[in-house]
Amino acid sequence: MMTPSHAPVLLDRVVALLSPALVAPGSVYVDCTLGLGGHSEAVLERCPQARVVGIDRDPTALAMSSERLAAHGDRFTAVHAVYDELPEVVGTLGLDHVDAVFFDLGVSSMQLDVRDRGFAYSEDAPLDMRMDPTTGQTAADLLNTATAQELTRILREYGEEKFASKIAREVVRRRESTPFTTSAGLVELLYETIPAPARRTGGHPAKRTFQALRMAVNDELAVLRRAIPAAIDVIGVGGRVVVESYHSLEDRLVKRAFADATRLDVPHDLPFVPEGAEPALRLVTRGAERADETEIAENPRAASVRLRAVERVLPTRPPSRSLPPGVTR
Repeated sequence: MMTPSHAPVLLDRVVALLSPALVAPGSVYVDCTLGLGGHSEAVLERCPQARVVGIDRDPTALAMSSERLAAHGDRFTAVHAVYDELPEVVGTLGLDHVDAVFFDLGVSSMQLDVRDRGFAYSEDAPLDMRMDPTTGQTAADLLNTATAQELTRILREYGEEKFASKIAREVVRRRESTPFTTSAGLVELLYETIPAPARRTGGHPAKRTFQALRMAVNDELAVLRRAIPAAIDVIGVGGRVVVESYHSLEDRLVKRAFADATRLDVPHDLPFVPEGAEPALRLVTRGAERADETEIAENPRAASVRLRAVERVLPTRPPSRSLPPGVTR
């Protein structure tokens, strides 16, 4: 089995954000995107009181990380699930809350490196792109069955591709004679469809299309919309949710969810905060933290990372209460 070798992004900072929630004996950390287990390994080594639950939809990643973390014995539990199933995972383990939850979003380095998974556009491979290769439609299925309108929406929304409609029309035209099966045919189409001046900027011309197809095949944004509120709900007082995003759509979704959870719901000109109106969570990071030039040089994947964290300070968000007499919203 392949030896994990990729450096986790912002590892020290992530552990520093998680560790205050993991000091009590038996505290529980859930790594919702276990991958090769780099972040979980660091938590196991640096937070000796903590148990780690690693979730991943990819059976290969689970097998590799379980082997990597086997020396930690029953302090580590691997679970095959999609991370929006977090409440069910926690319930199945007999827990009513956890102390820290972490998400490292997007495709993992291991998935990019395994040719047959079809995530990379740098070499010809089957157009799969499923994070769990045991279920669901592949990228080839999507390319060969979706309407031009649906493909345009996917490329525009998930890939922010300016030439989405042009690419979609060409996909539909070509698949009538030759269905898409491998990445080479799609990359060739993109080189021929995207105008030359546009190909000279913004990186590889296939980058945005491959990203969009991967996000659509794995329903990533819909899963994330469910998972972040679920993570917020499942942490106890003092618990933290930490998220690394690499795509603007993901980061906006996380930012909005964290803002909603930490918003003070009283009139902005009220001179005091009524008892019970305090938000149940607080922001731990000021905006989104970024990697510095040193880390980016050592780990290019860190160039686009956005890191955010929140902490629960009250057991639940208190119900709305009437304001004092004479005070109106």
